[in-house]
Amino acid sequence: MSEKMVESGRGWQMPLFAILLCGSLIVALSFGVRSAFGIFMVPISGELGWGREIFALSIALQNLLWGLGQPFAGALADRFGPMKVVIGGGLLYSAGVLIMSVSTTPMLFHLSTGVLVGFGLSGTGFSIVLAAVGKVVAPEKRSWALGIVTAAGSFGQFAMVPLGQAFLSAYGWQTTVLILGISSLAMLPLAGAFWGIGQRGGLSAGPASTQSLGEALREASRHRGFLLLTAGFFVCGFHVAFIAAHLPSFVIDRGLDPRIGAWALGLVGLFNVIGSYTSGVLGGKYSKKYLLSMLYVTRSAVIVLFISFPMTETTVLIFAAAMGLLWLSTVPLTSGIVAQVFGPKYMSMLTGIVFLSHQIGSFLGVWGGGYLYDTTGSYNVVWYCSIALGIFAGIVHWPIDERPLDRLSPAKA
Repeated sequence: MSEKMVESGRGWQMPLFAILLCGSLIVALSFGVRSAFGIFMVPISGELGWGREIFALSIALQNLLWGLGQPFAGALADRFGPMKVVIGGGLLYSAGVLIMSVSTTPMLFHLSTGVLVGFGLSGTGFSIVLAAVGKVVAPEKRSWALGIVTAAGSFGQFAMVPLGQAFLSAYGWQTTVLILGISSLAMLPLAGAFWGIGQRGGLSAGPASTQSLGEALREASRHRGFLLLTAGFFVCGFHVAFIAAHLPSFVIDRGLDPRIGAWALGLVGLFNVIGSYTSGVLGGKYSKKYLLSMLYVTRSAVIVLFISFPMTETTVLIFAAAMGLLWLSTVPLTSGIVAQVFGPKYMSMLTGIVFLSHQIGSFLGVWGGGYLYDTTGSYNVVWYCSIALGIFAGIVHWPIDERPLDRLSPAKA
């Protein structure tokens, strides 16, 4: 396969850079818009007279349903191609954000922000886009390409969160959410870049294989490294979802300007561009499992330092920058191990299963943060859990066998 052009199998060629560009823009919108939701917790909860648990439960449901829908969305993408899945997910996503802008009851808020956006993310998130890119990039360039797309999602966070805060200050939360919902519709035409990828008779997903979906599932379920990878990714979800949803409120609770929380999340996104790209490059040169272990343990160390010193604007921004370097750096490495061990044919589905664990962690991180805050008046317990979980993840990644399976030995995965 040419590194410059991708053969669609239908009489025309799609430039590889177009696939990378459009895929990057899709995840930038998908991840960027939902990353801005954290800035709405205080104004929405205050205006509508809710406790933080109601808002947190909606975001928690979003994360959980995103994860539950991911294996099915991945299986559909492996069977029918990612273009159709992204379009379907984009419609659900946009509908959810638009309805969120007029949601004034907990039930409607849960339906829009939680259910519709959650299932929409299953079709527009990292697992689908990274798998699509992974199927068209040469194995030796795969980790780099996955880092590029992951970094784009980070840039979406960097751009959307401060912009959302500026609109929030100028126009209020309802108009701001409406603007974000309209912006998310751009994912639909961008999905056209994936036309032909992974479809029967279309773009090849790698070396010829007669393995069925059921056989792939059984193979993965018996692989100790896959189980350990899945367990470790739970921790990533817990960390990023808790911080994304609650850091702006945590900053306000400590008496700092609300804009600091928004800029902190934006700074996370900016430094995550560097971290994600760097992890993709390093993943192509060094052991991915050892890099993952280092990332998780370093996260715990950063959190310990953050909660140990008095909070100022400077310490918040330093924490945000440090966490940004570690934020989604796990994604290209985790996805890369799946493709490296099992091959690209069922990468969407297998990555989706690993991602389900991530989203269960996200659910507990977001909802647990809201619940414990409302019951104890503090986020301390959640910070302590985050430290312990980071150490746990550092341990479980260490023994993973990341060598390609024997059936892939005739050709690189």
